[in-house]
Amino acid sequence: MSYIRMAVFVSGRGSNMEALIKSEELREVAEVKLVVSDKSECKAFEIARKYKIKYVSVFDGDKSGFISYEKLLEIMAEAGINLVILAGFLKMIPKKLIQEYPWKIINIHPALLPLFGGKGMYGMNVHSAVYASGMKISGATVHYVNEKYDDGLIILQRAVNISDVISPEQIAERVLRLEHELLPEVVSLIVRDKIKIVDNRVMIS
Repeated sequence: MSYIRMAVFVSGRGSNMEALIKSEELREVAEVKLVVSDKSECKAFEIARKYKIKYVSVFDGDKSGFISYEKLLEIMAEAGINLVILAGFLKMIPKKLIQEYPWKIINIHPALLPLFGGKGMYGMNVHSAVYASGMKISGATVHYVNEKYDDGLIILQRAVNISDVISPEQIAERVLRLEHELLPEVVSLIVRDKIKIVDNRVMIS
């Protein structure tokens, strides 16, 4: 069993990040050490301040109030980050970061991939598309991150019945509850070295 030091990348409220912080299962084995956003200010920073966690804004270029990805990599190394979690981060992760953390970057997506994924498919865009499709189930997916949106190997999924919903917002509520359970579960599996890749599939022991 290894101790996990997480950097959580967010663009919005940070509810999945808070689920990680408050997880009893992870309390002694994992810690959010850094919060990263593509925005100068987001709701997730309020959570970071509440729990006294370092937070930064990142931009792949020169922008006042933001740091570069090169500087971010330095900060992550200093913090001993060994797992990167994308939890509602809306920007593509640069290749240099993926290369620096091979098989150490995961993303949570609010649908059952490979359905309803790809560029532009985030937040309510996803739930509206699911609702319009007439699907009777939806769910959440945690997957490894590669150089394409929502394309990496799937680690774990959970489904929820949406046959009785009357709006995309109702789907969002049900899926978010799943996300808050699923993400800490996957981190726990990583901590306990329960995840293996066999024949391009993720196997859980």
